[in-house]
Amino acid sequence: MCSSNQLSNAEGVWGIWPTFDRMLGFLKEPVVVTAKINVNLVALTVLGLISRLWGLCYPRAVVFDEVYYGQFVSLYMKRIFFVDDSGPPFGHMLLALGGYLGGFDGNFLWNRIGAEYSMNVPVWSLRLLPALAGALCVPLAYQILVELHFSHCAAIGAALLILLENSLITQSRFMLLESILIFFILLAVLSYLKFYNLQKHSAFSGSWWFWLLLTGVACSCAVGVKYMGLFTYMLLLATAGLHFWHMIGDQNLSNVSLLCHFLARGLALIIIPVGLYLSFFYVHLALLYRSGPHDQIMTSAFQASLEGGLARITQGQPLEVAYGSQVTLRNVLGKPVQCWLHSHTNTYPIRYENGRGSSHQQQVTCYPFKDVNNWWIVKDPGMQQLVVSNPPRPVRHGHIVQLVHGITTRYLNTHDVAAPLSPHSQEVSCYIDYNISMPAQNLWRVEIVNRESDTDVWKTILSEVRFIHVNTSAVLKLSGASLPEWGYRQLEVVGEKLSKGYHQSMVWNVEEHRYGKSQEQKEREVELHSPTQMDISKNLSFMAKFTELQWKILTLKNEDTEHKYSSSALDWITMDTNIAYWLHPTSGAQIHLLGNVATWASANAAALAYLCLSLWYLLRRRRKIYDIPEDAWQLWMSAGGICGGGWAVNYLPFFLMEKTLFLYHYLPAVTFQILLIPVVLQHLSDHLCRSVLLKSMFSALLVAWFSWVYFVYCTFSPLSYGQPALSPSELRALRWKDTWNILIRKQ
Repeated sequence: MCSSNQLSNAEGVWGIWPTFDRMLGFLKEPVVVTAKINVNLVALTVLGLISRLWGLCYPRAVVFDEVYYGQFVSLYMKRIFFVDDSGPPFGHMLLALGGYLGGFDGNFLWNRIGAEYSMNVPVWSLRLLPALAGALCVPLAYQILVELHFSHCAAIGAALLILLENSLITQSRFMLLESILIFFILLAVLSYLKFYNLQKHSAFSGSWWFWLLLTGVACSCAVGVKYMGLFTYMLLLATAGLHFWHMIGDQNLSNVSLLCHFLARGLALIIIPVGLYLSFFYVHLALLYRSGPHDQIMTSAFQASLEGGLARITQGQPLEVAYGSQVTLRNVLGKPVQCWLHSHTNTYPIRYENGRGSSHQQQVTCYPFKDVNNWWIVKDPGMQQLVVSNPPRPVRHGHIVQLVHGITTRYLNTHDVAAPLSPHSQEVSCYIDYNISMPAQNLWRVEIVNRESDTDVWKTILSEVRFIHVNTSAVLKLSGASLPEWGYRQLEVVGEKLSKGYHQSMVWNVEEHRYGKSQEQKEREVELHSPTQMDISKNLSFMAKFTELQWKILTLKNEDTEHKYSSSALDWITMDTNIAYWLHPTSGAQIHLLGNVATWASANAAALAYLCLSLWYLLRRRRKIYDIPEDAWQLWMSAGGICGGGWAVNYLPFFLMEKTLFLYHYLPAVTFQILLIPVVLQHLSDHLCRSVLLKSMFSALLVAWFSWVYFVYCTFSPLSYGQPALSPSELRALRWKDTWNILIRKQ
């Protein structure tokens, strides 16, 4: 017999069975997941991938600007610091990511276009990310037109035009940045449109926040690839500001709600993009921690923060400059080259070539190489010793010093004698006593430019100082002019009189530093050649590094030289120019950056039609004549603001730029202009073709026009993909304009 406890336990077990049965009830029926798949979107994505990824490894040779970007990829692989004045580092890091995923070790000499890649270069991997970005621009174009509330037919047309655009195909199949830039630009536009369309019914929902935040992220990524992305970012900020201005007039929204909307937009469209932009530089600097050839244009403090190079020289230096310190003084400007205050035993000629006389004192110059004659001793004018006392007496802002040349023991001097190449400035020399009526004037006041207080100590590397001549108030300055043969082509140093304001050519910093211990000259010369031993850290903060690097990127200008394929902004609209990217060494196979003539001509016509129609509608609406419904007018204006505005902001600024321009600079603008084509075509079909006959004729014209676009794409695809090789006669047939430079080998 069962006890009462056993019975109660059994009842408890069978009592929970219904609950357990209900929990497992879903297993009695098959689990079904339903999803909506946009076949149009999938098909366009597949076509985009095929068009951009097909034969991606061909040619297995350096194509045009791959010779430029490839160098940076190699430097990333080797963790060597570099500066590229063309823009921020995010795009370069994406290219380097492709090399990293492909196992690239960075060992390749990027010295000429057309050079065959060695087997260690993962060509497919290096070109993959730009190709994927270019492929995804096709479905993005489709979605943008859908979010602008145009028909799926118009959206498919926009995507196909991007798909068949020869210039976009060419630019996206190589290790270049334009396709990545265009991808992030289109992604930002699409994200904002999706966010805006959710505004009325789903404000502050999860999807609303997602698209708003993605807008800011995409804008930051676009700017991080190239500063051209800033144009579209500004367009979207202006659009968001306009939309918010309209929201202010909505009486249904409370003040609290408006404040929340404002803060959300500020967070997503300003704060997060700025933070993300800073993160690009943080990762860039974290990856590139080794010294290299590019760090010479940076300040001594920046160089000392890198592994090797100057850090190897300056490691262990004393931080505080004291009386008796032995120092080298680097000019902060770094132009035309970095250089150090220098002197040697040679004197200025008694007479210059122009007949002017000099003081015949010992020359003082700025020398662009490390040299023992760059060393100077900081001396207390009231004492004779040239060694550091114990304890050291630090030099502070405002102190008076003498600078003694370490090898010749002559004092840095300036006086009222015209400089050799800058007659309006004073000559700077090391004083030689000729027993004539020209007394020494060798007292200098130390002015720390970046001081935090007037009692700051002069610090190695970190302090930027000016030397003010006590007698004449002249400032020690690098003029930048190269001296003649008698000065060994070294750079002129002058005393700038009546100096107003701050300029980097007047600012110096201590780069190498040791505490002098030898009073005797011969022992001191040996000491000047010996390494330092003391240990002190001079690491810069990230923000200090970022500020300096960002300033260098913005202000560093390479000499603009005329390039064979450079062009003006006016040449782009009519495509009067092209760029030869690659030529096969033996056959006629070649790759050119050339747009689809049919598409570019249609884009120009669409832009002109949009402008004319908009002006016509505005004039008519001013007269209270409404040719189209209000919702159609709003649709027309919003589409024009995005597509036409995108073209304008990405094109017109180039007329103000003083830089070498190329056809690929126009690609972001022409992408927006292409999106305008289906906008205008659908508008013409919906509102101007009002009879069945007109609609039928218009449809037939559209078929013929698109056939023309496809024909041009097929005709020029050998120049977009580089294959098949064409004969000289076939190449001549492709020279549709006399200004195109199609390469034809002589038979």
